[in-house]
Amino acid sequence: MQTQKRFTKKEKSWIMYDWANSIYATNIMAAIYPTIFAAAHPNGDIMWGYGTSVATFLVAILAPFLGAIADHKGMKKKLFTAFALIGIFFTPLMAFFGNLKLCLIGYVVSRLGFSGSCLFYDSFLTDVTTNDRMDRVSSWGYAMGYIGGSTIPFVISIGMLLLFDYSHFAQVFSVLIVSCWWLVFSIPFLLNVKQEHYIEEKGAFSPTQIVKNVFGTLKEICRHKAILFFIIAYFFYIDGVDTVISISTAYGTTLGLGTTGMILALLVTQIVAVPCSILFARLSEKFSARKSLIGAVSVYIVICIVGFIMGYTVEPDQAAYQTMLSEGAAPYETRVNEAESGAYQAFLKEAEEAFKGSDAEKAFGEIKVFESEAYAALEEEFKQAVFAHVNANQPIVDEFKSSLSISTILFWAMACLVGTVQGGIQAVSRSYFGKLVPKERSNEFFGFFDIFGKFSCVIGPALYSVIAAATGFSCYGVLVLIVLFALGLITLIAARKHLDSAVQVN
Repeated sequence: MQTQKRFTKKEKSWIMYDWANSIYATNIMAAIYPTIFAAAHPNGDIMWGYGTSVATFLVAILAPFLGAIADHKGMKKKLFTAFALIGIFFTPLMAFFGNLKLCLIGYVVSRLGFSGSCLFYDSFLTDVTTNDRMDRVSSWGYAMGYIGGSTIPFVISIGMLLLFDYSHFAQVFSVLIVSCWWLVFSIPFLLNVKQEHYIEEKGAFSPTQIVKNVFGTLKEICRHKAILFFIIAYFFYIDGVDTVISISTAYGTTLGLGTTGMILALLVTQIVAVPCSILFARLSEKFSARKSLIGAVSVYIVICIVGFIMGYTVEPDQAAYQTMLSEGAAPYETRVNEAESGAYQAFLKEAEEAFKGSDAEKAFGEIKVFESEAYAALEEEFKQAVFAHVNANQPIVDEFKSSLSISTILFWAMACLVGTVQGGIQAVSRSYFGKLVPKERSNEFFGFFDIFGKFSCVIGPALYSVIAAATGFSCYGVLVLIVLFALGLITLIAARKHLDSAVQVN
């Protein structure tokens, strides 16, 4: 198998699951369903955030214990199948629940199924291939995920939403295609992938024994310097990676970049990530996985610098532009306040007369007509006043437009840079960890790997928000993310002796 170039049946089937489940990450977790859910309720975004936090927290807490169970003979495949089916079954229910709270429960349960299946899927990497092929197999998994889940069904869903003007039918379709795609392309994995490494059972394993195993694994991680150093490095740099993914569109929106342009740029990120994920596997074979990770983290530091320049270029001019617009709109706002006050007083008077004559509906109708006519005149006056004010301050407008154009170009450059390393750094991290851990207990170790991955995305967004709020400029929030990547980079370099020797031994 070490000299075999083509993928085996097991490896192909394992890779295909990334193709199968990535549609959930794009349609349900990231791009489509969150916007639909948020638009359906005034506090939809807040409810969605709570639901996501609950699902992520539950998976992170349960991961080591599920891993301890899955490492026993015959359990990993059963647990994988159970969680995958939970995700596949509860996803379409989200489209049919009329009650928003029930819909949110459906999302939380389906995400538990998705995340749980991914935990077991990652640990199956040690069962389907050997150490010398892990980087290649893991990278192809991410590459096929970008093509399968992140491109083909995603584009189909977007096309349906645009074609049917975001109708209920189109929204339901964008959810149903997730389960259909996920189920159909999971079949090769279910048929061909089996647990090769496991712990032989000695009688029924009890909850007490499972807890002992989990804490035993934690102690072993602390004793095993290579695994400990790698997890520490992973915690910091994957926090930075997840933060870049989560704040990119919000950051672009803050700077005033166009929504359509940002979506297209992010689609380019997915496309660029396909060949680059595969390239990372070859770089790992040639230079070692640790050096590939160092290279990827270094690129992310450059990405943060580009992101900072992007914001630093436009934010001062944006502030001047907004101040200029506010000055132009100030007289209008005064008039609006006066009109609102007058309209309100007229409303009270009309309502009082109407209620005396039991004709409240007429009063409301008259006041609406009054407001409509008054505001129509004010709006026209406002447009003329602002246009005149903007024309009088043309240098400020030109400066803002120029800096916005530069920032848009930098956003596209940043999107391409992210595409070169996003898939590779995740794929090689997964395979590198797989090389470090004992194969028969891979699921339990991957449980802790999953904990660090889930809880890591707490520090980065908090840092970004705190620094951006304190300075008044979002670009400084992006710049501070370099600290996370630097800590991960330093750990990877400092632990070279332990990491390289551990991989050679395994």
